[in-house]
Amino acid sequence: MTSGYRFSVGRAKGAAGSTVNRESESGTGRGHGSEGVRAAVDPGICGFICSIRAWKEGKEVKFDIQSECGQIKKLAADLGPVQMKNLFVPLTKSPIFLCAEKSRCHLACPIPSALVKTAEVVLGLALRKEVSIRFLT
Repeated sequence: MTSGYRFSVGRAKGAAGSTVNRESESGTGRGHGSEGVRAAVDPGICGFICSIRAWKEGKEVKFDIQSECGQIKKLAADLGPVQMKNLFVPLTKSPIFLCAEKSRCHLACPIPSALVKTAEVVLGLALRKEVSIRFLT
């Protein structure tokens, strides 16, 4: 029996929940393609599937995050655009992880890491590759 976290980067159907749309009204968000990069995150036992859409504007990444989780809704509301340079700082200085802490995300929540990974893909710093944690018996 295996269980664990899994998120995929690519074309994904959105999860039900709140949406914080940070795309400019002019539609200039470009990312990779006109829709940017999409990721679906299954965080495990909590069951709060998360949908992430990220796109690039200049050297910044903007996010549209959907989830039924209260902490992720708060993270989505508080998180502004992330600059490329902030993907290379320690966790204690990362705007993504600072927002996760402020919104009281569980320490093991994979959503903040998924945001970092998705931002890296948008900026061409990483390839699209699924990530998983499997517990082996």
